[in-house]
Amino acid sequence: MSRPPLALRRLTPADLALARALNALFGDAFEDQGSYGAAPPDDAYLAGLLGKEHVVALVATAGDDVLGGLVAYELDKLERARREFYIYDLAVRAGHRRRGIATALVAHLRGLAARRGARVVFVQADHGDDPAIALYESLGTREAVLHFDIAVPPRA
Repeated sequence: MSRPPLALRRLTPADLALARALNALFGDAFEDQGSYGAAPPDDAYLAGLLGKEHVVALVATAGDDVLGGLVAYELDKLERARREFYIYDLAVRAGHRRRGIATALVAHLRGLAARRGARVVFVQADHGDDPAIALYESLGTREAVLHFDIAVPPRA
C-alpha cells in the first residue's frame, strides 16, 4: 500500500483542527505537552492569529495526518526597509524524520519569504540538539550568539 503524497500548506483561519494537531505534534516532539496543550487558545484567538500576514504556520500532511510543521514570524526592520523571518518552532513526527520533510518546510518558507521581500530566514537551536543543528547547518550559516529570556511582570 502506497503512502499518500506529502502536501505542504500555510494554515488559514479555517484550519483550526490542523493548527491544533500541529500544536500537539510540537508538544510531543519537544516533550513539552504542558506548553503546547495545557491551556490551548480558544478558536477566536487561534483564527485571528492564523489570519495575520506576519504569522506563518505551515504543515506537511500526508492524507489527514500532520507529519510536520513550522511556525515563523515576519519581522519588519527599523534600520532599513526590509524584513526577516524567524522560525520559532519546527518539528517532524518521530516516525517520519530524515525524509526531507523539515527541509521541504524550510524551502516552502524561503519561497514565501522571497515573495515578501525578506533578506533572511533565521532560527535558533539548543546546544545538544544535534539533528536540528545538522539540518540548519545544511541550509545556512551558523552564527555564535547568546539568547536571553527577559521576564515581563504580570499585567497590572
